Amino acid sequence: MIITLKDGTTKEYAQAKSVLDIASDISEGLARAACAGELDGEVVDLRTVVDRDCQLNILTFDDEGGRGAFRHTTSHIMAQAIKRLYPDAKLAIGPSIADGFYYDIDRDTPFTNDDLAKIETEMKKIVKEALPITRFTKPRDEAIAFMKEKGEPYKVELIEDLPQDAVISFYQQGEFVDLCAGPHLMTTKPVKAFKLTSLAGAYWRGSEKNKMLTRIYGTSFTKKAELEEYLQRIEEAKKRDHRKLGRELGLFMMRDEGPGFPFFLPKGMILKNTLLDYWRAIHTKAGYQEISTPIILSRSLWETSGHWDHYKENMYTTVIDEQDYAIKPMNCPGGVLVYASEPRSYRDLPLRMGELGIVHRHEKSGQLHGLMRVRCFTQDDAHIFMTPDQIRDEIKGVAQLIDDVYQLFGFKYHVELSTRPDNSIGSDEDWEMATDALRAALDDMGLPYVVNEGDGAFYGPKIDFHLEDSLGRTWQCGTIQLDFQLPLRFELEYTGADGEKHRPIMIHRVVFGSIERFIGILIEHFAGAFPTWLAPVQVRVLPISDKHMEYGKEVLASLQNAGIRADLDTRTEKIGYKIREARLQKIPYMLVVGAKEEEDKTVSVRSRFLGDEGSKDLDSFLTAIKKEIADRENRKVETEE
Repeated sequence: MIITLKDGTTKEYAQAKSVLDIASDISEGLARAACAGELDGEVVDLRTVVDRDCQLNILTFDDEGGRGAFRHTTSHIMAQAIKRLYPDAKLAIGPSIADGFYYDIDRDTPFTNDDLAKIETEMKKIVKEALPITRFTKPRDEAIAFMKEKGEPYKVELIEDLPQDAVISFYQQGEFVDLCAGPHLMTTKPVKAFKLTSLAGAYWRGSEKNKMLTRIYGTSFTKKAELEEYLQRIEEAKKRDHRKLGRELGLFMMRDEGPGFPFFLPKGMILKNTLLDYWRAIHTKAGYQEISTPIILSRSLWETSGHWDHYKENMYTTVIDEQDYAIKPMNCPGGVLVYASEPRSYRDLPLRMGELGIVHRHEKSGQLHGLMRVRCFTQDDAHIFMTPDQIRDEIKGVAQLIDDVYQLFGFKYHVELSTRPDNSIGSDEDWEMATDALRAALDDMGLPYVVNEGDGAFYGPKIDFHLEDSLGRTWQCGTIQLDFQLPLRFELEYTGADGEKHRPIMIHRVVFGSIERFIGILIEHFAGAFPTWLAPVQVRVLPISDKHMEYGKEVLASLQNAGIRADLDTRTEKIGYKIREARLQKIPYMLVVGAKEEEDKTVSVRSRFLGDEGSKDLDSFLTAIKKEIADRENRKVETEE
């Protein structure tokens, strides 16, 4: 058999070999670092026997699949430690996730942070035992009986729900056995740097109708230094938590009277409206027309769009005049109705319609998280209706717009192109034309991208933009989706140059995604210290004493007359205290005014960027800050005084 490796080189073997054996043949160092294999694109166990020609990639911790196997093994080590310490605990599921792993546990006595320390200590013992990890399978009936005997009802339920022809596999390390598809490391020995990070509640199988379990989160690395770096990032993330900063900076609040429905406070509304003003400015320049469509529309519309059949459980519904209506979870059907409201010609296309539409979705209570996951949000939708030959240029235009926005905020990002899924609709020709157009647009712009085969929407291929914030976390925000389905369902038409009726092609696209979620991301990205153009309060005037309050009011009036968002600290506090308070509120500029400043008609400038900038003429300060705001500069903080 011939094994083709990642770099294109080949290995030839006369007999079957395990992935680990092949890794050892390539290099002993690679074998020591190996966590899993990738066999013809599928992540597999190191124990997997290769007996045919194939493409094989040996995965280490540096690869996503390798990290997954490493952390999945850590979750089993944690489960083993829990069963040693708390034998009556029942195990549910314990997968690896993006930054670590978790395990859901059913235990009568709730876990505490003290328990986590005990579990970690036991985990260290298991690692030191260097237990070999072995895999075995059982027939369905035997597997069910096996888990019943062990008193693991959740595992029994999982087995019972597996397809009849499923391979039911188990992994064993020492006395511990767990139902699992794998992959896993060969022993517990390599898992030396780990930390249990938090406790949370989680409904079994994500359903509020089921029992609440305890979810224990953790992470693991191959090196202690990497773990420490990660934990430092987590601590920084806690300081930047948008829920905490949102309260401290007076931006938004959440209330029990409306779970998942955010309240924006005055400063938060300034931030939100400034973002929306920016959105309108760049979209007007890019040739978009803004529309607004109703929040509540009839059931018949949602049946035509397909949402009533495929999305109803996430929709809020009501009855008006004995007819069913729904609060919109998406803006697109309304945009389609606007397009269909009058005859269209090829001369009208491309038609770009933008909408800052408020949508409502019934998210499960356990999934709600500040502004990141809400039930009511503003989506910066736009729908572009076009002819087939316009697709490429329109995609480039949207991609350039998204690039401009992310560059403005200092976000790095990567792009993914998702292609036709198995459950797609439409002709082969349409799909090929659309996918080629997306690919060509990205190539024209020189944007590197990863292809996600089969991950497109059922109605068309898409491009997703994953931005990276200042903590290295990624967020999927911008997206461009081609759609053949809605124009077909709503029988949209335009008159072509040939005088015949044709079906337009539709683009769905967002830049921010959810405005609320984007604000949450911005709060954490900037740690609440927004660029001056975005800051709710851009300047605070700080009189040294009451004697200088009148001059402070004059300075404030000049700032406000120039369109600067400014306020005046009128408290009878010492100037040092006022400065500290302004810094805690992340205000970009502080203008200190005292006797000398009043006499010279100047201001003493302190900024978040350079600290004490010295005395300046007020007019020159106004000129500089107005330019900074107009240019939407993203000045870097150069001092932590």
